[in-house]
Amino acid sequence: MPATFLIVPEWQGSSSSRAMRLIDGAEAIAGDLPASALRVEVPLGAGEPLETGLRRYSSVAEAHRNLRAALDEHAARPGALEPVVVIGGDAGSDLAAIARAARTHPGMALVWLSAHAGLRSPRPGADGAPGGVALADAVLPAVLGDGPAPPAAAGPERMAAERIVLAGVRALDDDGLATAARLGLRLPEPEAADTGPTDALVRALEDLDAASVYLHVDLDVLDTSAISAVDDPEPFGPDVDELTSTLRALRSRFETAGAAVTGFAPADRAAAERDLPTVLRILGALTGPLS
Repeated sequence: MPATFLIVPEWQGSSSSRAMRLIDGAEAIAGDLPASALRVEVPLGAGEPLETGLRRYSSVAEAHRNLRAALDEHAARPGALEPVVVIGGDAGSDLAAIARAARTHPGMALVWLSAHAGLRSPRPGADGAPGGVALADAVLPAVLGDGPAPPAAAGPERMAAERIVLAGVRALDDDGLATAARLGLRLPEPEAADTGPTDALVRALEDLDAASVYLHVDLDVLDTSAISAVDDPEPFGPDVDELTSTLRALRSRFETAGAAVTGFAPADRAAAERDLPTVLRILGALTGPLS
């Protein structure tokens, strides 16, 4: 499947003390992408909260604006390849791409593949990291009605909560569960007739009458045995075979409105080289031939 890759090495949304590793991770992936891959400028500085309650908010907002401008420029090019696949840093680095895809693909569902749901609210006592509230604070500001909305989420492109399906999530506290239930987010559970979680995911999307899907893949969705170069690893996730099989199954059933791979945070070159083949397999499942 032809695709356009956008490199967005945003790190400021991460709550990790090792967040800047996300820059190296995005650049490592970029080295194996076609020369036509586009780069989106991300501020060098950490940024300021600007009375939002979110650390580094000013830099995150600027990165969102730059990605939105890159998407506008791409859409204006004759013969521009679709879909757009964002190679991110932190989990919120593709929010402008999600917003654009929602506007240009009526009936789209967002599949959020991550060990972490990103549903913490930016309130006193929370960590205040934009990546930790990526869904609740940026994709769904109109639904929640609280917290700052980055420029990426402004306007008619906002996602409706009930069209978001969480998959692979296993680090979900009581606050996150309550938020998911209140908003009507989908957390598909396999039924007796299912052969595995992929069946449950497909069924959830069919229940939504999804015409297309945006596939957000944070690499921490994988089991700790499958990848080590992530900020916040969680055990008991899928292996790379299971994940790539799921991605191909979704692509074969639904149009791909867009995609992202985020969260690659190698500690050094050796770690990047060790885990990069896994990342490239995931990219192949998102963009390669289905047969």
